[in-house]
Amino acid sequence: MPPPADIVKVAIEWPGAFPKLMEIDQKKPLSAIIKEVCEGWSLGNHENFALQIADATNFYITEKNRNDIKNGSILRLTTSPYQTAAQLHERIQSSSMDAKLEALKDLANASRDITFAQEFINLDGISLLTQMVESGNERYQKLQKIMKPCFGDLLSFTLTAFVELMDHGIVSWDTFSVAFIKKIASYVNKSAMDTAVLQRSLAILESMVLNSQDLYHKVAQEITIGQLIPHLQGTDQDIQTYTIAVINALFLKAPEEKRQFDDEHIVDILNCPLTEMSHILAQKQLRSVILTSVIRSPTPINDEMAHQLYVLQVLTFNLLEDRMMTKMDPQDQAQRDIIFELRRIAFDVECEPNNSGSMEKRKSMYTRDYKKLGFINHVNPAVDFTQIPPGMLALDNMLYFARHHQDAYIRIVLENSSREDKHECPFGRSSIELTKMLCEILKVGELPSENCHDFHPMFFTHDRSFEEFFCICIQLLNKTWKEMRATSEDFNKVMQVVREQIMRALTVKPNSLDQFKSRLQNLSYTEILKIRQSERMNQEDFQSRPILELREKIQPEIMELIKQQRLNRLCEGTCFRKISSRRRQDKFWYCRLSPNHKVLHYGDLEESPQGEVPHDSLQDKLPVADIKAVITGKDCPHMKEKGALKQNKEVLELAFSVLYESDEYLNFIAPDKHEYCVWTDGLNALLGKEMASDYTKSDMETLLSMEMKLRLLDLENIQIPEAPPPIPKEPSNYDFVYDCN
Repeated sequence: MPPPADIVKVAIEWPGAFPKLMEIDQKKPLSAIIKEVCEGWSLGNHENFALQIADATNFYITEKNRNDIKNGSILRLTTSPYQTAAQLHERIQSSSMDAKLEALKDLANASRDITFAQEFINLDGISLLTQMVESGNERYQKLQKIMKPCFGDLLSFTLTAFVELMDHGIVSWDTFSVAFIKKIASYVNKSAMDTAVLQRSLAILESMVLNSQDLYHKVAQEITIGQLIPHLQGTDQDIQTYTIAVINALFLKAPEEKRQFDDEHIVDILNCPLTEMSHILAQKQLRSVILTSVIRSPTPINDEMAHQLYVLQVLTFNLLEDRMMTKMDPQDQAQRDIIFELRRIAFDVECEPNNSGSMEKRKSMYTRDYKKLGFINHVNPAVDFTQIPPGMLALDNMLYFARHHQDAYIRIVLENSSREDKHECPFGRSSIELTKMLCEILKVGELPSENCHDFHPMFFTHDRSFEEFFCICIQLLNKTWKEMRATSEDFNKVMQVVREQIMRALTVKPNSLDQFKSRLQNLSYTEILKIRQSERMNQEDFQSRPILELREKIQPEIMELIKQQRLNRLCEGTCFRKISSRRRQDKFWYCRLSPNHKVLHYGDLEESPQGEVPHDSLQDKLPVADIKAVITGKDCPHMKEKGALKQNKEVLELAFSVLYESDEYLNFIAPDKHEYCVWTDGLNALLGKEMASDYTKSDMETLLSMEMKLRLLDLENIQIPEAPPPIPKEPSNYDFVYDCN
């Protein structure tokens, strides 16, 4: 007879004594269980004790998480969170530097547990740590000179404990003084600082900015680009990542008026406060440092750095949103002068004085030239720019092209103005639609995604990368128009082909704009037609009855193959993140299926593993037979609990939970869509349910297509009849028959 579900068999350790095997009744109060354990070792005052998970995490067992205890777990009897917090609170104030260092090291480890953190914070521990950081007393200064490594460790553990405590979200960031901010900023501003201290200081500044608008202003006044650039020029990618994260955070929180810029403004980059974010991002020095020291560094770019570069790219392009959403005012003379400038450059004409010729003659001349420039409204082209998006951004791009690529601009305008009306490629209309398309491709105006790493190195190679991107693409559009021999009725078809050319060129992640241009040269309209034809042939779905019957026969075999692949992937296991408020400080846990497909093994990790994690190092188990259902998306309990995540569509799409017993859940947030599909498919396969993910459908189509082609290889170029051929008539004689006997 199996043991009751509420009884858990565990081992409990106590320093200096043999571990005890014990059955814990989960229905009993936790205090009663602790009292029973203490009495077994003749320990009084059981209220001063608590139980911990005996692993690297040392997390306390509470009424809230006690159901996480599984059969075979190893627990440790230890002092209660309050007692431990009180002891550490006293120890970190020790006059002995060695004792203080050891205490701060213990505090940094213990602070990861929210139960301990709550008790330490209740003792005003955060204030004590900030005072220690702010003080900078003579003893610390002397220690820094005499025992620099010890000082670095002391400060590093202090800041680590602070970061871990704040990560729980118990204390508001708005409570910190200017003196504390100045001290943290000073660690960042120093040229020679311990790596661990610098890393945690940057992390603290990032969190301050992201969590408090008031602190944003204070931090922005303390940090200058001149002090951050050396950290980007170093070789430590973690420091570089944290540095870019600080820039991104300040940029993200900057008021709208601080984000805007124009090309004529020049700032002193080395002394520019980070409140002038747009000027910083527009400066060649910062961009070139990121390009040479980060993107073109011999060190491979890790996922976190790729994410921060992606965020920086998105925020940079979002500077264009204001112009993209600004309609042109047809009555604004300054804006109309830009259109006059486009006409002047194209046709090499000067503005005529008011008395030169009749008004009608001048209007007729303007109308003719605006028609050649390809505007929809020949009389008043300003009306063309009232559509948002792309608004004034399209006009900005046209002017940039006319001024910086004047020969190409004049050639395109004159070339098209000399064609027949129906074959001309309208430069004005094309520029407006192309600008709109580029904004859609680069998602201008959208906030950065949480898990995206999709940055393009070429956009870091030029100070005006979007404008240069436009200049390359408008020339591509004109070239494609000629290759297609398009007419005005084909405008939308041409735009579709150009979008495909751009998207295909971007997928290879060119390292420079020149490489992007070269890639586009190879993607002519003829080449696009070949690619489309090839893809159509590869995806062709033969509709004849014999082929359909063969597909139907093969499908179960392919589905079984996919199922085995999913289960094999579950056996290899996956590292999942535990969601926290600070991205790079997330905790990790690992889950994998046993080789016999009967048990899920899982447990917490200190850091992301380099390979597979052995079963025996994962503390917890969940029998597959106990799994009742797999829940996805917003129905998952951890999505309902975390209010901040409810609005994050991307996280919702990666969330799933395993329901077991009556109301117990094992909650997951997949690292990406691929892993989400693998795990939901695999778990559904274990439960005997349909694998319905997009990934399964894609795999089915790919494998089925390959298998069909292999089986039909001998029938290539032979038309398959709808019906079997007729049986021929019997021959008139059988003289051809050979009698073997």
